[in-house]
Amino acid sequence: MAFAAINSSVPIASIEEAFATEPALKNRVYDAIGMTPQHTPLFEDLARYTCNLLARNASTSLPPAAASDGPAAKKRKLQNGDTTNGATAQAPVDVKGDAPIQFYVQDISFAAPQRKKLTLEITAGSSCLRARNQTTKEVEFGVPMNQIRHALCLPVPEKTQKQFNFCVIPQFADGITPPPEGETAYEAIVFTVADGPAKAAFLGTGQQVGHNPGETAEALIRKVLNDNMAQTNVICPDDRQFVSAMPEPHRKKEKAFHVKAFRGSKEGYLFLLSTGILFAFKKPLLFFSFDTIDSVSYTSVLQRTFNLNIMARPANGTEEDVQELEFSMIDQADYGGIDDYIKRHGLQDASLADARRAKVYNINGGKAEDPEASATKTEGDEESELQKAQRELEDQEDEEEEDYDPGSDAESEGSGGSSSEGDEDGDEFHEDADQVSDGDDEDMLKEEGSDDE
Repeated sequence: MAFAAINSSVPIASIEEAFATEPALKNRVYDAIGMTPQHTPLFEDLARYTCNLLARNASTSLPPAAASDGPAAKKRKLQNGDTTNGATAQAPVDVKGDAPIQFYVQDISFAAPQRKKLTLEITAGSSCLRARNQTTKEVEFGVPMNQIRHALCLPVPEKTQKQFNFCVIPQFADGITPPPEGETAYEAIVFTVADGPAKAAFLGTGQQVGHNPGETAEALIRKVLNDNMAQTNVICPDDRQFVSAMPEPHRKKEKAFHVKAFRGSKEGYLFLLSTGILFAFKKPLLFFSFDTIDSVSYTSVLQRTFNLNIMARPANGTEEDVQELEFSMIDQADYGGIDDYIKRHGLQDASLADARRAKVYNINGGKAEDPEASATKTEGDEESELQKAQRELEDQEDEEEEDYDPGSDAESEGSGGSSSEGDEDGDEFHEDADQVSDGDDEDMLKEEGSDDE
């Protein structure tokens, strides 16, 4: 249920803005207005004064931040090398400042950089996105809006109830490009929202949100982020980019936009999006935007699984900075969709390079092609990776069959030798038998001649 006035049917904009982060106090104000309506102008004046005071405090704290560009540069370098979050260390005005709240949603489950329920906030002027502790009212972490380079909204895989994960990736937080020395790197932020209306949301204009049953929390947050981000828009999966061959296991009627994969021993999901490839949702996130992908290859292609190798180059990096990241145990059923995605975006396929050629075993044999279908293919059509591997395996088997000499096996076996000797003995035996037979005939003739005499 949205935060609404208890004894007032119409929210008051100044009160909503002044006490956005203090819902209990705001409700007490509305209770007092309900009991003494004549004091409504007084509470409005107090609320406006509070808003002006908060804005004045925020503006007076700006000069130190500006001054930090000069002599405080060395101090900033030390802060960046500290083990604490750089977002909270360098820019307290942008992240932890007392700027008026433009938008917030309560009870959001965050997964990174911390795992807890917090209040999601966007400050006035689209200055920053941050998370506030709902008990202590302290800002836990955040990122300036102008530092966000990628924002993704993805369905959470393998959940009975539909949920969405928002991934906010600031500059230098993609896991590929390291930050320059002395520059702050904000951490990636991941939070989850259920598929339903926002239970407690507020727009800084005084408008209550979440009461419209047709607008989900996911759609609301996506719209607000798009309105406040200047560098990018929220990217969602698109079945024109990639759809898994296997539907959601717990929601059979829904398409799955992910493939399960392993990065070492860490299990995660690969999402193939219109702006790049994401491996989530374990820390750290890895996002390969197209400008950081040097090449893509397939290795360890087996009967049921294969590996996807991505050669990634940091932004403005050299060939020496290229690193290879392998994602293993991908189901063979998703090979076709992944290969189409790679070819569609012109990513280099280095699978058959001599230095990277992998041994291939137990390749699935494809069904026989329809002669009419094969006749329609042009000579310029490229052979798929699995077809190449299958052809190489068949060529290898043909070579082994050609080298096979059945006579050599017969000579090496003892039974074959005995058989040959037996045959020779048999021939001699038949010759002796002929000789014996001829001798018997002569004796019989002699005996007949003697009888005649």
